[in-house]
Amino acid sequence: MVSLWRSSFFRRYSLSPFPATVRRYTQSRQMSVVSNAYPNISAKLMEVLKPHLPKASPEYDPSTLSNYTNFKVSNTTLNLDVLFHEKKLSGSISFNIQTLFDVEKIVLDSSYLNIKKVSINDSPIHDYTVEDRIEPLGSPLCINHQLATNEEFILKIEYETTDNCTALQWLEPAQTDGKKNPYLFSQCEPIHARSFFPCFDTPAIKSPFTYYFNSPLNTLTSGLLKEKNGTIYHFEQPVPIPSYLVSIASGDLTDADIGPRSKVYSEPSFIDKCQYEFEKDTENFIQTAENIVFPYEWRDYDVLILPSSMPFGGMEHPNCTFATPTLISGDRENVDVIAHELAHSWSGNLVTNCSFEHFWLNEGWTVYLERRIQGKIHGESFRHFSAIIGWNDLTNSIQSMGESASRFSTLVQDLKDRTDPDDSFSTVPYEKGFNLLFHIEQTLGSKEAFDPFIKYYFNKFKYKSLDTYQFLDTLYGFYSDKKDVLDTIDWKTWLYTPGMPPQPKFDTTLVDECYDLAEKWVKTISESPERLPETFSSNDIESFGANQNGVFLDKLVSYEGQNGFTWKSNDGKKALDLMAKVYSKYPESHNAEVIFRWFRLLIAAHVKEAYPKLADWLGTVGRMKFVRPSYSMLNQVDRELALATFAKYEMIYHPICRAMVKKDLGLN
Repeated sequence: MVSLWRSSFFRRYSLSPFPATVRRYTQSRQMSVVSNAYPNISAKLMEVLKPHLPKASPEYDPSTLSNYTNFKVSNTTLNLDVLFHEKKLSGSISFNIQTLFDVEKIVLDSSYLNIKKVSINDSPIHDYTVEDRIEPLGSPLCINHQLATNEEFILKIEYETTDNCTALQWLEPAQTDGKKNPYLFSQCEPIHARSFFPCFDTPAIKSPFTYYFNSPLNTLTSGLLKEKNGTIYHFEQPVPIPSYLVSIASGDLTDADIGPRSKVYSEPSFIDKCQYEFEKDTENFIQTAENIVFPYEWRDYDVLILPSSMPFGGMEHPNCTFATPTLISGDRENVDVIAHELAHSWSGNLVTNCSFEHFWLNEGWTVYLERRIQGKIHGESFRHFSAIIGWNDLTNSIQSMGESASRFSTLVQDLKDRTDPDDSFSTVPYEKGFNLLFHIEQTLGSKEAFDPFIKYYFNKFKYKSLDTYQFLDTLYGFYSDKKDVLDTIDWKTWLYTPGMPPQPKFDTTLVDECYDLAEKWVKTISESPERLPETFSSNDIESFGANQNGVFLDKLVSYEGQNGFTWKSNDGKKALDLMAKVYSKYPESHNAEVIFRWFRLLIAAHVKEAYPKLADWLGTVGRMKFVRPSYSMLNQVDRELALATFAKYEMIYHPICRAMVKKDLGLN
């Protein structure tokens, strides 16, 4: 990679990878500075952290081209027209800003935007440039204007999005359920907001937001609706949020109540199914989370079920989670995804990682809270069962990384070479992060010993952004009488070593049922295949929920290649034929989690009749959790079909999903 410091942009504007505030730290007596910055961290832990500590915390975000450390943003206003016929947004963004230091310019992130006009305090600024792209981070918008320390001003930029915008997906009527109206939705995380609007596109900058959207169709965003006047929707978000949490959805939307402070939104033909899926659990999730942390601060918690091209299971936009339709299975078995997105209302949305190098602070904490909610509602054994599923997902994820695991399987990431944060996204921050917090809980002795810290941590950092080192200093400060206990944790392995972390102790009660049944199948196939019909019946899985079905199917797949066993054998394939009949709910399932795992088992066995069925299914889902591994599986057994399938369905997928599948298939 070409040195960014040597690029024309960085030479011209004398920008280093570290901002002015960081550069001001003296290079001498660094350990004294470090000790003052993290007064609670033990000497033993400090030895582990020393090679990695930043000059200041929160650590500078390397995934932005802006000079954000020079400014404080007190409010942001988006005023946009939704132009469906042109597939673009057009309007303006305004920032209420205070300078923290004398500056000669304002540098914002942008990506494929058409900048029309810039003004400061209503006075036009003509001396601005959109610099050449620095992949993958976009094009810096450089506004030359001298500003003094503590000066307050309003920066307004008039602009429009373009066809290359990576944050927005525009759907034709034919791509929607109703087939009558177009549809728009956004996905900004991690660094796609800069293609939606020019901004300091970093989670280190948070501000309240005001939105004015002019759209002919019903519109939602990350805020509370204040007024609707004709086609003008006015929303307010009083809680400070970062750019990646800004959202828009506009289409033929209707709503239904799913709780006293919650609604679900979807296209009209889908609304009854959505209401059924969520009305039983949503308020219970909220109240349970409030008891674990503190009262919900966002007033309303709504859920929008998007069309099938939604690339993620859910996106935790404040006030309105965007969720995949794969959650709507008719059995309420996938509703715990809502527990995860709700938990983000505290971890991620109130308390935010300062950059995506520390993404585990968002996702690890969220998975931890999600499973605490599950434990309160379903029992402690279920929390452990969910944790075991996560552990298996983490194992599979790291194994599938191949050589890149040496870089992307560490908990604290290093993106200082300006690697695309999308490339670093995986199960690691979720499950390795969860397991670290779970390990801390167990090291302290119990949930009850950890509970006071949860409340303290989220109260201390709410409305703020932080890094791993601030978390650790806070942890050691809170348990100042237990530093020797915390020092028993292998911090170097957990934070910086690639691969799997030390495995915590799990209650295996629920998972053992799944493992025992899977072992019984494999043993019977291997030793007495003629007894298969008399050995198994539908009663075997009658009591299994979707999670247990998933673990059972995953375990079956894991036997491939173990001790000479293979599903590709004649006996293996005959067993799967029988399984499809005896456990008919698998091939007939409407639950995407089960469907995907059933296909994975058939593909592992090279059941050719399954290849076109999997290809057809890929035209009905857009969630990357299923789409990416499905294309990879299909590519391994029938590359021609994989490429033809992607060519057929490419444009129904979100731009983020399209880009990642292209990488997976080697099409870049």
